[in-house]
Amino acid sequence: MSELGTDLNRFILEEERRYPNATGSLSLALMAIESAAKIIAAHVRMAGLADILGKSGCLNVHGEEVQRLDVFANSLMIKHLSDSGQFYALASEELEEVIFPENGKNGKYIIAFDPLDGSSNIDVNVNVGTIFSIHKRLRGTQEDFLVEGRAHVAAGYILYGTSTMLVYTTGNGVNGFTLDPSVGLFLLSHPNIKIPTKGKIYSINESNYQKWDNKLKRYIDNLKQKGYTLRYAGAMVADVHRILIRGGMFAYPADSKNKKGKLRLIYEASPMAFIIEQAGGRATTGEEDILRFKPSQIHERTPVFIGSREDIEEYLNMV
Repeated sequence: MSELGTDLNRFILEEERRYPNATGSLSLALMAIESAAKIIAAHVRMAGLADILGKSGCLNVHGEEVQRLDVFANSLMIKHLSDSGQFYALASEELEEVIFPENGKNGKYIIAFDPLDGSSNIDVNVNVGTIFSIHKRLRGTQEDFLVEGRAHVAAGYILYGTSTMLVYTTGNGVNGFTLDPSVGLFLLSHPNIKIPTKGKIYSINESNYQKWDNKLKRYIDNLKQKGYTLRYAGAMVADVHRILIRGGMFAYPADSKNKKGKLRLIYEASPMAFIIEQAGGRATTGEEDILRFKPSQIHERTPVFIGSREDIEEYLNMV
């Protein structure tokens, strides 16, 4: 196990050495994400002073108004990931079509990402984040993104909060790194993260209560009766990070308005499920494991219940 304070790049290279047949491509791919995260973090910190706060005046493919910082983060991610030459294809939550970078013709991997999760929090200075998942290139078409989450090569997120954290897994445990702005390095701060088997927190947009089915209402009412505390930031990265560290349950369910749920499978639900399961937790749509859910389109939505194993199993037993 690497020591606390280990630089992320060194950690990645040490992990690579454990696999004699590794080509170094995945290491370079992860380093490209790290570089983009540092720049986005710097702009998030300056958002209140720079002319990048506020709305851009255009809509994304989901009909949602795009924030200016959204546009910047999306463009930056595309540039860094494309220039790395490690990705044959890129899928962004902000774009309707998949991108096939010129520099990635020989790339072994594809990547799906949400460049700025929780962007409605930008104007009020509340946490936002970036989510990503990496798969192997298979056919060399958009169909490569339409695979089960269990096929992830790596997944992670960057949380832009009181400090900037990068949390990721390559299928061999979960590790967290905190950015030291004085030296510009992500340093290992949370090695081998394990989610508590049970928590005392639930994270859900309870303003939608009247739109839920009766089974979910009973489950949430039961949590409150048992003394669970509601914590909801409105950014999946922030809410799931809290659950990962402290335990409990995060949910964005289907309801009478969003019958298939609201969160996107390949950009949000699946990578977070991969991280949580690698940390010992569990993730479900309410009907099947999220990592066994094979999408039929790149912007497919899904209900999400994710968190401590006992809390998620209790929900499944109740419904």
